[in-house]
Amino acid sequence: MRHDLLSTIAGGFLVLEGIGIAVLAVMQAGAIFGGDTAVIDTALALLVLTVICAAAVVAFGVAVMRGRSWGRSGGIVTQLLILAIALGAATGAYAHPLLGLELAIPAIITFVLLVAAARRSAKAEGASPDAP
Repeated sequence: MRHDLLSTIAGGFLVLEGIGIAVLAVMQAGAIFGGDTAVIDTALALLVLTVICAAAVVAFGVAVMRGRSWGRSGGIVTQLLILAIALGAATGAYAHPLLGLELAIPAIITFVLLVAAARRSAKAEGASPDAP
């Protein structure tokens, strides 16, 4: 599939989110080495999962830029998970509404870009001469 600007922008947003998650992993590592964790086993497990998540989101972004449908699918699921985290951050006993908003705005923008890229890809594939 040809590369289009919409897919490049959507993929770029995903890569930036992956980098943000990697920064979170670095902060978690700093807390572990600084002795700011109650249970080291749990902290290490969370760090490993965060690093895996960062790598996956970056991979989704690269795949979207290359026009791969699995990258768009993974990116959409990632945005829905980020929106769930944003809702949790904005509500509850220890609510931080501004933090929830800071998480939700890029997730909504990226979600819209990914859905638009998926629609454009479906339209382009339907118009191809190989389509039945």
